[in-house]
Amino acid sequence: MDSQAWNKIISGLPQAHVLQTWQWAEVKARYGWEPLPTVWHDRQEEPAAAAMVLGRRLRAGRLSTGLRVMYVPKGPILRDWNDPGLRGQVLSDLRSLALRNGAIFIKIDPDVRLGVDIPGEAGVADDPAGAAVAADLKSHGWRFSTEQIQFRNTVWIDLAPKEEALLMNMKQKTRYNVRLAARKGVEVRVGTQSDLEMLYRMYAETSVRDGFVIRDQGYYLQVWNTFLQAGMAEALIAEVAGQAVAAVVVFRFAGKAWYLYGMSRDAHREKMPSYLLQWEAIRRAKRAGCSGYDLWGAPDEFGEQDPLWGVYRFKEGLGGSVVRHIGAWDLPVRPVHYWLYTRVLPRVLARMRRRGIAQTRESLVGPGI
Repeated sequence: MDSQAWNKIISGLPQAHVLQTWQWAEVKARYGWEPLPTVWHDRQEEPAAAAMVLGRRLRAGRLSTGLRVMYVPKGPILRDWNDPGLRGQVLSDLRSLALRNGAIFIKIDPDVRLGVDIPGEAGVADDPAGAAVAADLKSHGWRFSTEQIQFRNTVWIDLAPKEEALLMNMKQKTRYNVRLAARKGVEVRVGTQSDLEMLYRMYAETSVRDGFVIRDQGYYLQVWNTFLQAGMAEALIAEVAGQAVAAVVVFRFAGKAWYLYGMSRDAHREKMPSYLLQWEAIRRAKRAGCSGYDLWGAPDEFGEQDPLWGVYRFKEGLGGSVVRHIGAWDLPVRPVHYWLYTRVLPRVLARMRRRGIAQTRESLVGPGI
């Protein structure tokens, strides 16, 4: 199977996601993950479900342990999660795949909705089908994961309305800031591959300022180059008098758009470049034929104590709706190993995050500063 065949299969299924594409698996393969594309067919030999499973060997120093972890990012993708026969077959086969490959566990985080909007607020709508899927997973030995790799909740903008209506759907302050940025001389241009190193430097500055960990430059250049070359991503750069002050990298697949990476500098923040940047991203996604724009990430707990609260308020102003998903679930195939893994890994990750922030800061300003 090649990239075109695989992407065609998953684009024909509901909830097709960019993290299930062949291109994403190609990137991850360069970093130690083995892609295992799997398809389930119905009686008419039409695809009924698909999963790009990623497997990775665990090592102790330079020695292989003979064990693996397996992950299905934003999958599996089912034609109908409410079909108990199909759902049961897919989950059973994933268990068997994990056993055959010596995995400690397999993790899934499909885009199965629990509901729309924030619990306890007006307009909230829960999805009983999502709750039923979560209950079924639990009854078959799956556990809600303590390590949520992707965001469980997000903010989704329906791009069906006309551009004028999309602008009016924004909060009044957001609309004001969009127009303010244009008046203050902010301009948005489409980036090219020659901009990618500059985008990484801006991303590194953002990570240090906001206190989150990023990978090394090579990783992001690989991701961005792969998707730009495939025509599946676009970089948009906001400039003031020719100086790049903010940027986004937006991915597109199967009629949807995802805002996966955003970066900004401290310079000219009073001119609100990020607001105009997002408005241009929304307009361009709509003009490219996308039905929706995923702003990629909302709080787990909707309150000021959540680290994502400030980012969420910015996204909320753009006129989207909160979409809550069932999140990531683990199936422990080797329960004892899984118990050890889930207790050691969080401490290791915490150390890596602290070290990663320090290394990024050092790469920007030099040691001892």
